[in-house]
Amino acid sequence: MTLEELHEVIKNCTRCPLHKTRRNAVPGEGDIKLGIMIVGEAPGASEDEAGRPFVGAAGQLLTKTLAEVGIQRGDVYITNVVKCRPPGNRPPAREEVEACLPYLLKQISILKPKRVVALGAVSAKTLLGLVGKDVEKVSDVRGKCYPGKIAGVQLEICVTYHPAAVLRNPRLGEDFRRDIATFFKGDLDRYF
Repeated sequence: MTLEELHEVIKNCTRCPLHKTRRNAVPGEGDIKLGIMIVGEAPGASEDEAGRPFVGAAGQLLTKTLAEVGIQRGDVYITNVVKCRPPGNRPPAREEVEACLPYLLKQISILKPKRVVALGAVSAKTLLGLVGKDVEKVSDVRGKCYPGKIAGVQLEICVTYHPAAVLRNPRLGEDFRRDIATFFKGDLDRYF
């Protein structure tokens, strides 16, 4: 299956009740030429409307922060754990995460990222859980990278705050910016 074929499957998914309230499923977008995938939690209202990940206020902050370290948004693949918007932007339920997880695993299998940047608690708990690391709070693992194998792909999972959390609590901004700079300017050469 190609990435484009997978995106079509996701756009027509009915695996959980979220398909009943979505406008658009949001599979993901971007390129993997830098070997990096960014994984958030779930689409918000702007993403549901556009059918694209991280296009609202949190996405604008992410795009701006990437640009500050010389990374163009299109140079990384951006997606979410859950591909449809939970009503009211609530956190996705465990059942919704479980329903969507095969899609994220397939994306990883197809793209073969060297590093996955987990934005926020849902992403960190889901991805680190796949490599056997339990996470209580994002602050316990934030700013760190953990090696592991997901969907047959050897990679690193690096964790930082979700940009929406930074918008709600600007005091997190300095750590978020430092993490992004570290994760994107870190030693990726060892992979190539």
